[in-house]
Amino acid sequence: MSLRSKDFNLLVSTGRMQERRCCREIEYLLIEVGDDKPKAKPTGIPGLVAVKTTLNPFEAVKRLRELFKKRPWDFRYTLKVTPIEVTVNTDFDKIVVESVKLAQSKIKEEETYRITVNRRYTTIDKSRLIDAIASRIKRKVNLTSPDKIVNIEILGKITGISILKPEDILSIAKLKRELGFYGV
Repeated sequence: MSLRSKDFNLLVSTGRMQERRCCREIEYLLIEVGDDKPKAKPTGIPGLVAVKTTLNPFEAVKRLRELFKKRPWDFRYTLKVTPIEVTVNTDFDKIVVESVKLAQSKIKEEETYRITVNRRYTTIDKSRLIDAIASRIKRKVNLTSPDKIVNIEILGKITGISILKPEDILSIAKLKRELGFYGV
């Protein structure tokens, strides 16, 4: 089973079998940070929820991070939140074209980048996809600490693409470590 609707701009990770609880939680959290009509749906992929927020997805992540710092106990099922800028049908050429277009508009000439591909329910070759995109982006690659990440989330028939700074992804586990919430 895979996601059918391209209408989402956040991808949320949760525990397996917790998708429905995560949907309710992330909708509540987004309402708390100013979204009046968030919509969350299980993707059909274990541990993943697709969310449509009326907020800018990057701003939504920023606000959720601030909310976590004030009320970490509200985040029981939400493990990671990733902004998605563009969605396309999962087709090798479409992914390459949209990734390159987005990268060229958002990665400055002096900035470094890396490409991250998360594949689920697809036969697309990850290395071939990375090579096809990287060969068209005329920027310096830095695999360990890039300025930007070309993030590609293949979810069966739908693919989400975004150009991210490392801090654009909200990882609850990482934030707990940074804030000293050991054992929480």
